[in-house]
Amino acid sequence: MRFKYTISLVFIAAFVIIEKQNNIISRVSDKLTRRQIPRIPEPSNFSRLALLKQHGSYASLSKLDSEFKHLKRRLDNYTKKMDNLQRGKKHIILMASTRTGSSFVGQFFNQQGKNMFYLYEPLWHVDTMLMLKTGQTNQSALAKAHRDVLQELLLCDFTLLESFIQPHPKNHITTTLFRRESSKSLCEKPVCSPFVKQVVERYPCNTRLCGPLNLTLASKSCHQKEYRAIKTVRVRQLGNLRPLVENPSLDVKFIQLVRDPRAVLASRMVAFSAKYKNWKKWAVNTGVSLHDVELKKLKANCDEIRASAELGLKQPDWLQRRYMLVRYEDIARYPMQKAAEMYGFTGIPFTPQVKQWILKNTQASKEARGVYSTQKNSAEHVEKWRFSIPFKLAKIVQQVCGSAMKLFGYRFVSNETMLTDKSISLIEENNFK
Repeated sequence: MRFKYTISLVFIAAFVIIEKQNNIISRVSDKLTRRQIPRIPEPSNFSRLALLKQHGSYASLSKLDSEFKHLKRRLDNYTKKMDNLQRGKKHIILMASTRTGSSFVGQFFNQQGKNMFYLYEPLWHVDTMLMLKTGQTNQSALAKAHRDVLQELLLCDFTLLESFIQPHPKNHITTTLFRRESSKSLCEKPVCSPFVKQVVERYPCNTRLCGPLNLTLASKSCHQKEYRAIKTVRVRQLGNLRPLVENPSLDVKFIQLVRDPRAVLASRMVAFSAKYKNWKKWAVNTGVSLHDVELKKLKANCDEIRASAELGLKQPDWLQRRYMLVRYEDIARYPMQKAAEMYGFTGIPFTPQVKQWILKNTQASKEARGVYSTQKNSAEHVEKWRFSIPFKLAKIVQQVCGSAMKLFGYRFVSNETMLTDKSISLIEENNFK
């Protein structure tokens, strides 16, 4: 009898603690924003236990222990979320599209130092899983999944991401996190666990030998960092991320990276050659229809990028001082200046480690460069596309993506000579204030 009475008191105490925590969170949320942190539901666990007690028995001590631990974890998670707010953590999302130089720019934050937790394309797992399950792209489902995963990752919770990783992590340990080696935080101690010879990791760390990625250790490391940044090319609309801004546990800012769509096409034709066979045919054949599926995809991509930028530049109340638009061409020409501006915008210290990395990686030799390399001779690289794309294709892009090009300050070319004349700049000066 005493045992049952003791267990009841423990659960009642836990319930009272959680209710107090929820009231605190609710009051803070009311002051900061109309959107509240989702409260722990009136626990069905307690209802279930009350029912069991009514019938005169508990399932087992182990089950009770499991229920209590679950409630404790929920309480701990809320405590950690409130700690984030109190300690002034900063959260950055670098959003771009493929072949815009986002891997290169992402390194500006990855190299910040021991106070930065940086993740490279975690949403790759979301897209891959949903495509495998449905065989098609459901943009509405993707947008919601992207938002929810990003929110949890910025709060150092990998649980939701784990549900998208294949094969599913065992005991929160995985060998298949996409491009793990691109995140210093995931390849340094204490996240870098002892190497295991018999285990093959798909994306192993390239700076040291590490064991499979323990996401529990990654979460702990993340909680200890003051700054958290995520690079992604999979968010299509900035507006979909509004709930992140309205979450009082986050202090999130967005940097949108754009690039001349003609340069993007030229780069994609090299990096994803098999997917751009039609474009290669159009370069030599006539009669391209603007209603072609490939052109519709390009137009949709340009329109989404433009819409996000227009929203960000309008600076609605929820985006006040939280949005920055950056052109890759400006970063390539003035890397140190633009990096300083981005760090100034985020309020994160621009460390000597970042400056050193920029100096080293913006003057790379030809041997060090590659399709996915983050080493660039940046001033030279920014103009290279003008000599690899036929004028005919450049003209098609101008027709399809004209509105985006005008917004971002990219000049149109009227003939082959103008395209390849490096004395004519195709970049208008613009600071997007």
